[in-house]
Amino acid sequence: MTLLTAIGLGVVACGGSDVEESTTAPTTPSRTEPGPNFDECAALTDEEVAAAFGLGSFSVVTRNSVGCEWETFVGGPSVSFSWYRGSPIGRERAGSDLIGRPAVDVDIAGRPGFMGSYQDESGLTTLCEIGVDFGGDFVHWSVSYSSFTPVADACTVARQLAATSVERVQK
Repeated sequence: MTLLTAIGLGVVACGGSDVEESTTAPTTPSRTEPGPNFDECAALTDEEVAAAFGLGSFSVVTRNSVGCEWETFVGGPSVSFSWYRGSPIGRERAGSDLIGRPAVDVDIAGRPGFMGSYQDESGLTTLCEIGVDFGGDFVHWSVSYSSFTPVADACTVARQLAATSVERVQK
């Protein structure tokens, strides 16, 4: 036996006492049924989004099959809608908790979800996000005022937009 072989056997023998052997097999993620299909921008018109705030028209910043974003002007209110296929809502909810917007359970048009919000130093809700669960999918609405003084409660607006989108979803 060579010196290197002896040292190798010694290392293996010493290392074995600290290693716990797992008796459970690694798990694979479970497959879920795909959720419903959402029309572009959750089937909401630009006018409906603007009306939720009681403001004039928004400029569409982004519009595609998985998300839309509306904004009035720099620093003004903005709204975003995102549709997540095959993604767990729990990860988004945990992210809300981690960045200081503690998530609470909500029911949106009969669907479970979460809501997280942020209030500025004056107590005004300046950011609100709502996620609505559809099994293996979820949708997410975010309403933000940035530096603009809120003209409508961000969570009231987010809840209204989320409920409308859930009611209009394609089964």
